[in-house]
Amino acid sequence: MATAVLKDGRTIEYVPEMLGEGAMKDVFITPDRNSVICFYKDASAGADPRRKQRLEAILGKYNPTVPRSQGGAAASESDGTYYRSLYCWPTAIVVKPRYGFVAPAYPSNFLFHAGPDFLRGKEKEGRWFVLGRSRALLQRFVPDELGTWNNYFRFCILMTRAVMRLHMAGLAHSDLSPKNVLVDPTQGRSIVIDIDSLVVPGLFPPDVMGTPKYIAPEVVSTQHLPLNDKRRRYPNTSTDLHALPVLIYQYLLLRHPLEGRRIPNASTAEGQDRLMYGPEAVFCEHPIDSSNRPEEPDYFPSSALGPILEELFRRAFVGGLHSPKDRPSAFEWLSGLIKTWDLLMSCPNRSCSHKWFVVAGEKDVTCPFCRTKLRGPIPVLKFRTEHKPGQSRLDGQLVVYHNLSLFKWHVYDNVFPQPGVDRKPQAYCVWHHGQWLLVNQNLTNLTSPGGNPVPVGQALVLADGAQFRLTTEPHGRLVEVQVIQC
Repeated sequence: MATAVLKDGRTIEYVPEMLGEGAMKDVFITPDRNSVICFYKDASAGADPRRKQRLEAILGKYNPTVPRSQGGAAASESDGTYYRSLYCWPTAIVVKPRYGFVAPAYPSNFLFHAGPDFLRGKEKEGRWFVLGRSRALLQRFVPDELGTWNNYFRFCILMTRAVMRLHMAGLAHSDLSPKNVLVDPTQGRSIVIDIDSLVVPGLFPPDVMGTPKYIAPEVVSTQHLPLNDKRRRYPNTSTDLHALPVLIYQYLLLRHPLEGRRIPNASTAEGQDRLMYGPEAVFCEHPIDSSNRPEEPDYFPSSALGPILEELFRRAFVGGLHSPKDRPSAFEWLSGLIKTWDLLMSCPNRSCSHKWFVVAGEKDVTCPFCRTKLRGPIPVLKFRTEHKPGQSRLDGQLVVYHNLSLFKWHVYDNVFPQPGVDRKPQAYCVWHHGQWLLVNQNLTNLTSPGGNPVPVGQALVLADGAQFRLTTEPHGRLVEVQVIQC
C-alpha cells in the first residue's frame, strides 16, 4: 500500500496502481474500496492559492453534505445524509505525495456488474442510456440495465434537485454532462460527480469550459476570443441551466435537442459543431423554424411529456437558447418534473419499450411509445388552491391508477416534496366493485362532495364532476374529479 498525507495530518492508505484518470486528475482507490484519492496532474496545483481556496470552501462552508454545526452547509445531519446520496462530494484534502483530495467511491449500483468485458466494471455514464448504439449494446447484453421510463423521471428529479441545491448556494457545476452525472435506471438514482471544480461567482473562476454538446451557446460562440476579452463568456449558473434541460431532454426523449437534420455550412467538422451548438443553434422542435427537425419521421415530440415540460423546453431552447436570462431555473425544472410525475400511467402492454407514459391529454389515452390504448374509466384529480371563498385556481393534477397514494404535498398547497418532508401516505385510490374509490388513511378533515366528514378507514367515490376537500385546514386543497372514458 502507498500512503497519502491529509491536510489535517492524518494519513490514508491507497492501492498504488492507478484506478483511472481524467484530463486533470489521476485516481487511486483505498484498500476497502470505499474511497478514492484524486491527485491533480498539474504539479503546481498545491501552490495555486485559488485552487486551494476553492477546494477548502467546497469542503467547508459550501458543503451540503456536512451539517452547519460541523462547518458545512447542511441544515441538519439528516439533510447532509440526503445530499451525500446525490453527490460524490470531496471529504478531505491531500497534501502529499501530491496535492489532491479524497472522495467517496461510486456506489456499486452506478457500476455495471454484468455483461462482456468492455462493459463490466464501467461507470454508468448517461451516454450508455441515451445514444442509440450504446442502448443497443445494453439491450443485447444487459437489457435489465435499461430500466423503465418512470425511473428516468426519478433520476431526472434527483439530478435537478442536486443542481438546484448548488445554485441555492451560488455555486455552478460548470460541466454538467452524461460523464459527470452517473445514472442508474434500474433504481431511478443519479449522482453528480466532479465536484472539485465548482464555480463560485466572483471568487473562483471555472477550470473547464464544459463538455462539447452540453456547453451553452454563448460560451461556444465566444471560445475563440482571447481569455482576457470582456466579450468572452464562461460557465456559471445560467450555463448550467442550458446543460440541465439538455440532459433531461436526452434522458426522456433519447435525442439531443439541438441535433436534427440541419447541417451548418462550414468547411470542417469542428466548424460545423461550433455553429450547431453555438451561434446557429436551433431547437429541433422549434415551433416556427422547422429546418432542424429530427431525422426520424416518427420521433416522439416533447408534447408527449405533457404540457408543463413541453413549455419549459420551449422556454429553454427557443427563448432561452441564446438569451441566458430567459432560461427556466432549476426549481422550475424540479417543480415541472414532479408535477409531470403525477401524470404518469403504467402501460398495459407488457412488450412496451418504456412501460410508463405521461397522460398528456383528456381524450383517447394512448401510450405514445407502443400505441396501446387504455380501456376503462381513468379518474384525474384536479387540485385547486382556494385564495378566497369561492375563488380557486388549478394547482396540479394527479392521474389515478390502482393503489395510488396521496401525500401531504397533494393535500396542502404549501408543502413541497423535498428532503425531510413527511412521506406518510394520507389516502389511496382503488378500483373496487366497478368504481374508483379514495380511501382515507390519515386525513383528519376529509369531506365528501356533500360536505360530510369521511372518517379514517372510510372511502368516497371518485365520480365524474365530484368536488371535495382533502382537508378544511389552512392551505388545504379542493379536488375536482374528471373521469376520462376510454
